[in-house]
Amino acid sequence: MPSPLSADRSAPQPPERDAVDALIDRTRRLRGDVDAVRRDTVRVDEDDPRARWHRALCELAVHHLDDLGTHLGQLREGLPEEPERHAREEAAADEPRGSLIGRVGSAEWNLLTDEVSWSDELFRIFGRAPEAGGLSLDDLPSTLLPEDQPLLTALVTDCLVDGKPINGEFRIRHTDGRVRTLHMRGEPVLDTDGRTASMWAVLRDVSALRRSQQVVHRTHESLRREQHIARAEHRVAVELKEAVLPPWQNSLRLPDQGPGTLDIAAHYLPSETSALVGGGWYDAMELPDGRTLLTVGDLTGHGIQATSAMAVVMGAVRGMAVAGTEPGALLGHLNQLLETSVQPALGSAVCCRFDPATRTLDWAQAGHPAPLLFRDGTGRPLPLPDGVLLGAASGVSYEQDEARLLPGDVLVLHTDGLARDNTSGRGGARPGTEALLGLAPRFAEARSAQECVRAVVEEFGAAERLDDACVLIARIGA
Repeated sequence: MPSPLSADRSAPQPPERDAVDALIDRTRRLRGDVDAVRRDTVRVDEDDPRARWHRALCELAVHHLDDLGTHLGQLREGLPEEPERHAREEAAADEPRGSLIGRVGSAEWNLLTDEVSWSDELFRIFGRAPEAGGLSLDDLPSTLLPEDQPLLTALVTDCLVDGKPINGEFRIRHTDGRVRTLHMRGEPVLDTDGRTASMWAVLRDVSALRRSQQVVHRTHESLRREQHIARAEHRVAVELKEAVLPPWQNSLRLPDQGPGTLDIAAHYLPSETSALVGGGWYDAMELPDGRTLLTVGDLTGHGIQATSAMAVVMGAVRGMAVAGTEPGALLGHLNQLLETSVQPALGSAVCCRFDPATRTLDWAQAGHPAPLLFRDGTGRPLPLPDGVLLGAASGVSYEQDEARLLPGDVLVLHTDGLARDNTSGRGGARPGTEALLGLAPRFAEARSAQECVRAVVEEFGAAERLDDACVLIARIGA
């Protein structure tokens, strides 16, 4: 059993003031630093659960440092020389109201004379007029919420009967209906014969502290839920993208025999964090008339919405291409599809149709980087026909262009997420394609489209990308 306090013990001496002053100074500087971080968090998005959690933690930290500064100030001054029932934490009555510690009051109940002594601050904590006097130990539980009354009764009984110190929390209800949370610490005081003569206690209003802790807990739980939902959505988006994109990993030959065969390879590069699964796609397929469809595109947005829209777009492109729709008209229909969909989206795309018999490439684009043509060790973008972003305007038409390809040519289709930077391209190239054009010597030495893709991945795979990217390369055979 813990040793009860003696009624005639001597008051402790205050510590060295210089040491405490140094601690107070350090606490003030740290408080200023944390407060600066807190002010920065106010400027962030209120809808961001991580930001709300960060802000709640900063608020709690600032309040704790305020409390620490107050305690250190009391420690520096030492205990006031008053009767022992007021000698315990009485100085805390002057504590700043803005502190999370709240107010601190003290009380003593004399078991021999039934005298009850409360500090002025304790009356304010309980919302009780000093003229009414302090509550006895028998009446004190009546101010608590019913579910907390047994706890206080057990704490007081253990203190008076077994000499156990009091250390617990309970809630009281003021006459105006407000509920306050109090933390109580106390011990029995023995007379010279070793009998319990009285009980003293220090009660602290910790309502603001508990509310702040609850805010931290709620914002943290909200952040955890958001993260769980984000992980689940990311997993579904990845699985959907993997299911929709063409399953072939190595080179694909279309048609599989005859002159003008295309050697095709493609690759998907995730964003820098791999957390943003976008709506980029690539596709290649042999059409019923023997020609070959090549397409690359990207939809705005990320996550399930973007990948599900991508699946719809890819299906529409394949269906119209199989039906013989020209690339320009195909993009016009695709624009109408996106514009009238339940969840409208913007997108860019390039659609090519290659005839192996004539080695002719018919193509159109919708706000997309032009295909890059590599021939004889040099590269250039094809002249860009007119075409606005998909879903950006109604009733627009998309210009279609034609290019003649030669055996050994390499055609590169890519999304703008692959090489987006601030450099200026040459020959009409979009910003960021300069590095792609610089791969011309390696493409000239490559023996397959897969080797060309490997060169692209080596060049851009480790680059920082805010968005995911796709690249499709077709090498024209003899």
